[in-house]
Amino acid sequence: MDRPKITMYSTGVCPYCSRAEALLHAKGVAVDEKIRIDLDPGQRDVMMHKTGRRTVPQIYIGEKHVGGFDDLAALDRAGGLDPLLRGPA
Repeated sequence: MDRPKITMYSTGVCPYCSRAEALLHAKGVAVDEKIRIDLDPGQRDVMMHKTGRRTVPQIYIGEKHVGGFDDLAALDRAGGLDPLLRGPA
């Protein structure tokens, strides 16, 4: 069983990005693809088009847009993060 790919839009200096990665690491997973919008400004436009948001991090687990760190932490508190990380049974 493969877990879903985790993608995160981020910047080089982003405490919320670090906190999101730490939370995921505590769950035993790592970010598979980190898209640095500060190094590739075109990716900021892509991120904003896909998510409707301007801030980082923006996190995807598989095809699901989870949101930023606060959204990720709230999902974890609600018990929804672990099943999402496991992927479909």
